[in-house]
Amino acid sequence: MPEKQLDILYEGKPCYDIMLEQDYGALGERVERMGLKSRKICIVTDTNVAKYHASAVEKVCAKAAGKVVTFPFPAGEASKNLETVQSLYAFLIKEGFDRGDVLAALGGGVVGDLTGFAAATYLRGIRFFQLPTSLLSMVDSSIGGKTGVDFKAYKNMVGAFYMPQFVYMNISALMTLPEAEYRSGFGEIIKHGLIRDKAFYEWLVQNRSGLLGRNGAPVTEMVYRSLLVKKAVVERDPKEKGERALLNFGHTVGHAVEKLKNFSLLHGECVSVGMAAAGHICFQRGILSGEDLDGILSVLGAFGLPVSTSGLDVSDILNAVTKDKKMDAGQIRFVLLKEIGDACIDTTVTRQEMTEACKYILGSV
Repeated sequence: MPEKQLDILYEGKPCYDIMLEQDYGALGERVERMGLKSRKICIVTDTNVAKYHASAVEKVCAKAAGKVVTFPFPAGEASKNLETVQSLYAFLIKEGFDRGDVLAALGGGVVGDLTGFAAATYLRGIRFFQLPTSLLSMVDSSIGGKTGVDFKAYKNMVGAFYMPQFVYMNISALMTLPEAEYRSGFGEIIKHGLIRDKAFYEWLVQNRSGLLGRNGAPVTEMVYRSLLVKKAVVERDPKEKGERALLNFGHTVGHAVEKLKNFSLLHGECVSVGMAAAGHICFQRGILSGEDLDGILSVLGAFGLPVSTSGLDVSDILNAVTKDKKMDAGQIRFVLLKEIGDACIDTTVTRQEMTEACKYILGSV
């Protein structure tokens, strides 16, 4: 039995499972259940992750499949585009992949999103499974079926909803992450507590030392509890027609900052800055007290996340926000907090409120 496991439902029916383990020991048995003895697996990964994990995964998969090949691409957000997908298509065609074969996404969010999109579109859809190796991908991008790539620096503008066969998380893989990459994951984790689980948010604060130290048991518990929040939301709204948009707390401004900074800031860092902006709007509206806002900023800072940025122009941020995929008939769907642990979708945020929030994160108020 997995150390921890979640079963994800889609439209009320079992769709795929998420396994939390401390190594790749149980992966072989899970892959064998896919019946791939005469089939091929393509492990899609990036050049950073390949150095640490590709060999181990190749060996495990080779025992369960007829042939295993690996497609590494340059690490980083800059590779998350249609050109990389086209290179993957060409590789799969050359290797003779058909609809019965499988892709394995080994890496962080960029790898998972890109591989899922390729799987959804190659031959009109082939199977794939997720092997997330970053904290951010474990708690966010590997669950929920969102796949996609960036288009002309607009994040995740092209994509599809496409579910994996399963998600296998080797928690010990987190030990190979650079410190900044590891801390970036807390942007999404803290967000989950703020929007839906105050008790989890408070637990994070109480266990900060062990979590930042990457202690095994607390980290596994953190990933599991964070997944429970996202699981509940995506199962109720798998295609983001309503409640799922709550997961975009901090992302409206965060994605704009991410784009304008040319992806020099990590995703979780940008989400943290975006949560500070959203928190400021809540404070200005009298929804959050000054003490609440200061507390949120303090927690983000304690986990090594930024709550401000510099070198950007307010008008550029506002312009980028209006081109984000979260627009709805020309109106920004902004996610605000009613209180810590309870978020709502708001379409009444004004340009003036946005301007003041941008000035706040730029330190010009």
